[in-house]
Amino acid sequence: MAAELPAGAGARGAAFFDLDGTLIPFNSGVRFARSEYRDKRISRLQLAQSAVWMALYRFSLVDMTRAYEKALDHYRGVPARELDDRTRAWFADEIAEALLAPAREAIAAHRAAGDALVLLSSTSSYLATVVSEVWGLDHWLANIFPTDAEGRLTGHFEAPLCYGPGKLERARAWATAHGVDLARSAYYGDSLSDAPMLAAVGSPYAVNPDPRLRRLARRRGWPILDWAR
Repeated sequence: MAAELPAGAGARGAAFFDLDGTLIPFNSGVRFARSEYRDKRISRLQLAQSAVWMALYRFSLVDMTRAYEKALDHYRGVPARELDDRTRAWFADEIAEALLAPAREAIAAHRAAGDALVLLSSTSSYLATVVSEVWGLDHWLANIFPTDAEGRLTGHFEAPLCYGPGKLERARAWATAHGVDLARSAYYGDSLSDAPMLAAVGSPYAVNPDPRLRRLARRRGWPILDWAR
């Protein structure tokens, strides 16, 4: 079942949603790496490294800045348009139908309440864009990869990394720019790394939480939603 909406949520409230493990029941980064391996764009070793990173990410045990830097170095020089096209094709094949039913209900309920719908994820801007377009979200906050004058990836990301405290920093900046009050907003996240953002909103929801977030949610009285069951 979808969570009940926060009382009084309205035009100055927003609903922020994490992607992996929240809107969908798996890690999209792992799926994308497998696709890249099948298409011979990354090696078996790179695939194994990505799987380890994603497993550690789930438990907030990886240096995400270092992991992103290493991963992006592989894509240095790739045309952004090419990566966007690849992401869209892969999304259509593997992600488009994966939106969890309770997540769809929560999105619809917040939309009916007049809340802004915002994807807040450590994924790439390419995936965030197509997710928002297809699933009807109003905005996205995710990791952006700069390009050079020829439209090719530089191998870097725009700071702060949209992860952990960086998520909260980006959400606060966006909320200020759009007249949104985080105290009247909701956030749905699954990882302990989401704790800063969960603590900053008026209506935090721990969705399919990892063990440490589940314990934290119980201590703080945050609702726990097991959408993937």
